[in-house]
Amino acid sequence: MTTKSPRPGRASGLDRVLDALSFVCKLLSGTAIVVLTLIFGWLVWGRYVMNDTPTWVEQVALLLIMLITFLGAAVGVRENTHLGVSYFREIVPSRVRTWLMVVSHVFMAVFGAVLAWNGYKLAVLKWESSIPLIGVSEGWRAVPITACGILVLLFSLGHLVAIARGERQELDVSELVE
Repeated sequence: MTTKSPRPGRASGLDRVLDALSFVCKLLSGTAIVVLTLIFGWLVWGRYVMNDTPTWVEQVALLLIMLITFLGAAVGVRENTHLGVSYFREIVPSRVRTWLMVVSHVFMAVFGAVLAWNGYKLAVLKWESSIPLIGVSEGWRAVPITACGILVLLFSLGHLVAIARGERQELDVSELVE
């Protein structure tokens, strides 16, 4: 699903802030993917060339995967690239489509709030535990969950504000082809 502003090139202040947050998430996720690739290269080198496997790689990789996955999911909400079934929404009249979009973003905002709250509770619960081999708090595994929840909430609210202001009009499939 793609969104279109009636005034191309003139994004609102809220859109600019949310786009900047989305960009930071993409930057962090991209950096994490590069680091993940490098440490797995080190793992292979250590295991097969040096015959000395670095044991910390697996735990760091799990932390990086959490970061990549949850920040990427939040960006998907901002850019409307998250998994969704749009067939029914695209065959209904424009007014119904707008209401379906509102309902969808409200559900996403509620989901983001629940994700943030429970991610925070998990981080607090696990903060005193330590991840084996790297010695950092187990709570760091839940920090990306909490951040994702907050970002999903903010991005969904941003979509709702844009719809309320009439700044976004959802496109028909036929308009995407043109």
